[in-house]
Amino acid sequence: QVPLVESGGGSVQAGGSLRLSCAASGYIGSYYCNGWFRQAPGKDREGVAVIYTGGRSTYYRDSVKGRFTISQDNAKNTLYLQMDSLKPDDTAMYYCAARTRPCGAATRFASYEYDRWGQGTQVTVSS
Repeated sequence: QVPLVESGGGSVQAGGSLRLSCAASGYIGSYYCNGWFRQAPGKDREGVAVIYTGGRSTYYRDSVKGRFTISQDNAKNTLYLQMDSLKPDDTAMYYCAARTRPCGAATRFASYEYDRWGQGTQVTVSS
């Protein structure tokens, strides 16, 4: 059973919006924190946004602050990433991830700390 399944990717023009969804096979609220990562061709995977399940605190990488919003609906076992004012630099494969260990400030964007991953959904932004 695939733990996480992303959807909502696609192709948009710069300035457009997309909403990514990540459906969990189990109770998404059982994870300590959940996040969205992205990987562009030839680049390392990087953390985009993280939400702490308990207090619902959210964190973003600087380049997406004010444009992206992460949220979580425990009743639907779904994680979301609302992406507005998209730029060509946002083009990448986007992955959702969940963590079964406590999250800390130093490693909240560390992909190696996440042990549940989706298969990814492609986002392409044209200029």
